[in-house]
Amino acid sequence: MMPLSKVREGTRTVLKAIDGGHELRGRLAALGLLPGTELEVIRNSGHGPFVVAVKGSRVVIGRGMAAKIEVEQEAS
Repeated sequence: MMPLSKVREGTRTVLKAIDGGHELRGRLAALGLLPGTELEVIRNSGHGPFVVAVKGSRVVIGRGMAAKIEVEQEAS
């Protein structure tokens, strides 16, 4: 597993865990980011917004949040 913040643009991953408290997990759940959810990194340029595709929608999250989301790369 690796933090979402380290995943390259265009890579598909599966959310495995969230390393944060109840408030962070609740906020991410409201955005559709739950364990087992498939994600695709749309933008990760190292600065500015971090954008992921989730269930047909694009979601912008902070880099601090992305660092607390543990993902596993999908097998191709």
